[in-house]
Amino acid sequence: MKKQIIILAVVSIFTWGCNSETKQQSTIDSNVVSDGIDTVAVDKVPDADMHNAQISLDWNGTYKGITPCADCEGIETEVTLNKDMTYLIKTKYKGKGDKIFEETGDFKWDKTGSIVILEGLKDRSSQFFVGENTLTQLDMDGNRVTGDLAENYILKK
Repeated sequence: MKKQIIILAVVSIFTWGCNSETKQQSTIDSNVVSDGIDTVAVDKVPDADMHNAQISLDWNGTYKGITPCADCEGIETEVTLNKDMTYLIKTKYKGKGDKIFEETGDFKWDKTGSIVILEGLKDRSSQFFVGENTLTQLDMDGNRVTGDLAENYILKK
């Protein structure tokens, strides 16, 4: 009788141990995101979510605002994102004449699906965080601008 109880206890412990490992593996698998090209762990990507800007928001359209300028009154900035993954960016330096600079090109989404990268821009930030009816210009390293002027980097639809 004692042998049967010991065997039953060992089998129960072994079965419980296998179940625990299966649940842990399932949790690990649910924390992985694949975009068809790259597979990344969600906890390694800041703010990664299955409901990202690329698939959840009406991101295409024109965003406008006045961004800070080191040697002028501000930069009138207009960014248009098209569904065909092209962009048009217009800039006008306030107080420096009426010339409007235009640049066009293609853009791509980063791995999180929340940041667009405008390809072909030189000597300026090319990354923007896409929010609900907003486009936030990021710094040269792809980080949000902080401080007193942070709100000035948000373009609105």
